[in-house]
Amino acid sequence: MKKIWFLLFFLTTTPALAQMPYMEEAKALGIIAGQGLACEASKYKTFELLARAIILTKSPSDIQQNAALKAYLEKKADVFVSKQLDNFADCANIAQRFDNQQIFQATLYADGTLKMPDGQILTPRKPYDASAIYDFKAQDLQHANAIYNNPKSNTNKINFIDKTVDVGNQYNNFEQQPTTQKIIASPTRIVRQK
Repeated sequence: MKKIWFLLFFLTTTPALAQMPYMEEAKALGIIAGQGLACEASKYKTFELLARAIILTKSPSDIQQNAALKAYLEKKADVFVSKQLDNFADCANIAQRFDNQQIFQATLYADGTLKMPDGQILTPRKPYDASAIYDFKAQDLQHANAIYNNPKSNTNKINFIDKTVDVGNQYNNFEQQPTTQKIIASPTRIVRQK
């Protein structure tokens, strides 16, 4: 798994990124953004701005642009969660590599035009306000953690009872009055209370 992340990370720091299909490029940018967010890279916010600008500027149509932005965000979320699950392994090295990418040598102009590190000029099909595509004051890491740690879901409250010990509780869907199910370790019957 780490080899895949490194390969995608490597591809985005080289001219090979320019040769990727549009959707694959958006996904690769999302993977890198997820690593930068999870590892709290110092240049994450600049990367987020540039990644979104690349997706918007290169978009061939509104439909593909929306699909690419969705894919970008999904990949970013997937990588963020995977880094949390592996206890932020190797984050110091990831953050260092993240902050040394060539993408940070790109220039973004007010109308969405991009001058890439290799000198290539990318002009958007529709000019847009580049300063409006990312809020630098956003608390992305806190927001991502809040989503990850949110105890709400579509399940009801369930109490697990092991004859003498309450094994665990799930508290979900606080807006509605939850129903309770008692589950015995060696069940003879299940009692549902309302």
